[in-house]
Amino acid sequence: MADLASNIPSMKDKVSPAEWQLRVDLAAAYRLIAVYGWDDLVFTHISARVPGSEHHFLINPYGMMFEEITASSLVKVDLQGNKIDDSPFPINPAGFNIHSAVHEAREDVQCVLHTHSAAGVAVSAQQQGLLPLSQQSLFALSSLSYHDYEGVALNIDEKQRLQTDLGDASFMILRNHGLLVAGPTIADAFLFIFTLQRACEIQVMAQSGNASTISIPQPILAGIKAQASQVTKGMGGNLAWPGLLRKLDRIDPSFKE
Repeated sequence: MADLASNIPSMKDKVSPAEWQLRVDLAAAYRLIAVYGWDDLVFTHISARVPGSEHHFLINPYGMMFEEITASSLVKVDLQGNKIDDSPFPINPAGFNIHSAVHEAREDVQCVLHTHSAAGVAVSAQQQGLLPLSQQSLFALSSLSYHDYEGVALNIDEKQRLQTDLGDASFMILRNHGLLVAGPTIADAFLFIFTLQRACEIQVMAQSGNASTISIPQPILAGIKAQASQVTKGMGGNLAWPGLLRKLDRIDPSFKE
């Protein structure tokens, strides 16, 4: 697989500058998920809507590790799962069902990011879901939805139920399954998953002790959206994204290939 990945021809001159930048940023998101240890071998996904009216989106080549993914290796598909460009890689049908459901229903969403992290799945298996135990949890709780587990997401009929459950939320907990975020940009989606993941980690750690936990009062939760904009200086994910790209450049800049 590594040899195949290294021999994939560059797509840089075959796509628009806007699509190429999207590919670079999406490949970066995959690499960052691996850096932070939130990948699950090859079994989760990040997708990004390609600019234009065709509703095409990019998703990972099924079988490549997240640390191997490059801008040119990403697979472009339509809402029916047909590959738009030649690619030696298949796509994961369960991943396609989840991501196509969101892209089909949410014109405001550019990036859908889904993980199976240990802390995320642990919280998804708790009856009460995410609790207001940390500052991080409040940002997710201000726009959070839930979707009940229906087995591996291979049933196309599940798409409509997932769309209904997501509604206009930015964060979703897939019961007994994992986490999902929907962002207007790749940078925003990564900030969303970072925040939700950290909230889940803190919750699991707080529950591991014998002491009672302290919930944050509801009036504070009600004002969190305005505070979120102040914290990021109105830049959202773009506040941290350039630094994250510099981190990747220091580790391995091949995601840009």
